[in-house]
Amino acid sequence: PIRTRVTEMLGIEYPIIMGGMTGVGTPELAAAVSNAGGLGILAIHNAGSPEEGRKWIRRLRTLTSKPFGVNLTILPSMGKPPPYDEYASVIIEEKVKIVETAGSSPKKFIQRFKEAGLITIHKCVAIRHALSAERYGVDIISLDGMECAGHPGEEDIGNFVLQAKGALALSKPYICSGGVGTGSQIAAALALGADGVNCGTRFCATKECNWPASFKTRMVQASETDTVLMLRRLRNTCRVFRNDVAEEVEAIESEKGEDFDFSDVAHLVNGKRGREAERRCDADGGIWSAGQVVGLIDTIPSVQELMDTLVKETEEAVCSRLASLVSPTSRSRL
Repeated sequence: PIRTRVTEMLGIEYPIIMGGMTGVGTPELAAAVSNAGGLGILAIHNAGSPEEGRKWIRRLRTLTSKPFGVNLTILPSMGKPPPYDEYASVIIEEKVKIVETAGSSPKKFIQRFKEAGLITIHKCVAIRHALSAERYGVDIISLDGMECAGHPGEEDIGNFVLQAKGALALSKPYICSGGVGTGSQIAAALALGADGVNCGTRFCATKECNWPASFKTRMVQASETDTVLMLRRLRNTCRVFRNDVAEEVEAIESEKGEDFDFSDVAHLVNGKRGREAERRCDADGGIWSAGQVVGLIDTIPSVQELMDTLVKETEEAVCSRLASLVSPTSRSRL
């Protein structure tokens, strides 16, 4: 086992956490990650309603006896916002022990969760956001580099700098999120000061993920350049897989320039279209999130096989490659 502050706090075998993801953050995938020794996270909004979310939590408990978490993502809405308070109540009522928040300021939710005794994780794309989260009482910070899928924020800070800065600025344990797909990267994250990693896109390319085979095949075929940062002019940047729809959005945004408005692409990027594309197994039919780590994916293993590989690679990087670079003379000086 690889022991860090995060593994001790969460009661998991390996410092590898599944990010809370729209669409794919199901009880089945979360259970597979937890059973393999990491921390699986169910995204409660995927259930569609608070009461369905309750059923998902209970289903997850039938699939694993290991620790798991529930994600609550708080985002601006064009229409009526999701019932975030009700989702939070369900998480507390179901006695979930670990919660991950993301998106807008989690201040009021963190207070509720802490009063109920939950361990809290919050995703941050900048050190100043992480410091605010620490003041709110968050237990673990998830530092998201711009390599990540979904919403990387507007700071454009890569993980090589962000994680090193986290070690200097933060007092709470933090995990490296964004672009992680190999054990050597996990070793690097630990060396930079992180106490674990958060993997999202990499877990999507596994047998247990509910994405169709066509999506996973495209991920295996992709390079690290096959993602698109869309909606940048609106300061609502999203990193998605480079497919026909994403390139159409990219072209419209470029053509419109300063006159670009969300209404120009709303019909292309709405979630219903994306879910329909998944149902039709059409990898070019809608927008789907993916990080730059797609360039490191060349297999579609089971979650257990992936976890075994990640742990073996991490241990080899730390115990063999890195240890071999330090001579006995150097060690005595250190």
